Amino acid sequence: MMAMTAECEALPGGMLNEGAVHRHGELVERPAPRNARALHAYLLALRGHGFDAAPMPVGLAPEGRERLTFLPGEVALPPFPGWAMTEAALASVGRLLRRLHEAGAAVAVDTRAWWPRDLADPEGGTMLCHNDVCLENVVFRDGRAAAVIDFDQVAPGRPLWDVAMTARYWVPMLDPVSAAGFYPTGLDAPARLRILADGYGLPPRDRAELPGVVEQATEVCRAFVARRVAGGDSVYVRALAERGGWERWDRIQAWLADHRETFTAALLG
Repeated sequence: MMAMTAECEALPGGMLNEGAVHRHGELVERPAPRNARALHAYLLALRGHGFDAAPMPVGLAPEGRERLTFLPGEVALPPFPGWAMTEAALASVGRLLRRLHEAGAAVAVDTRAWWPRDLADPEGGTMLCHNDVCLENVVFRDGRAAAVIDFDQVAPGRPLWDVAMTARYWVPMLDPVSAAGFYPTGLDAPARLRILADGYGLPPRDRAELPGVVEQATEVCRAFVARRVAGGDSVYVRALAERGGWERWDRIQAWLADHRETFTAALLG
């Protein structure tokens, strides 16, 4: 097992790994997911199919942790800076996701492995989707999305599901009140949804379905938060209270339904 001799630097983990991710030189050590071995095999297979924009597994460490290669660059953290919300940045996220899916389509799903269902496509699928391409999980270089990290929520699903989950964060698919405090003001959600779809190269049939799948993904995300809160997870209990409680979720879902036709017109126009 490789010795960790470099100076330790705490990295900003997501809500699920808050305070538990550390960098040691060229390596990152973080909590290992339950399916670490299957997930590591998937990451290695992605590289074998030409996708070099994800961490490479180095091995499992003691006390339930894993080691991955560190990917240099910038990661946007809330409140999200303007450089991460440019149209060029958004289009590059779509292109990066398409590259991930093209490589992932060639990787056979290990049906014997356990895959998390928390954020997974309820309809399932024949390829593995990332399911959490949020701003905190994309590494930028020179203003463009260069890599994606944190594959803990990978599970079988439709590529369109991954596009919808990505749109939730990057457009964002939030009403203006909910977006305030995290995103710059004045973002044109329909136009940005079109930019993401164009960057990805989404075909017309999927464009017509995307607004409805975003609504479905929002329901799944709300249920995920509800399970965490019911289980007493202090991070999610605090975040729910600070962000407006369940009224915020009601407002987001109503706003998505009210603007469904507007989003569809922007995607197909």
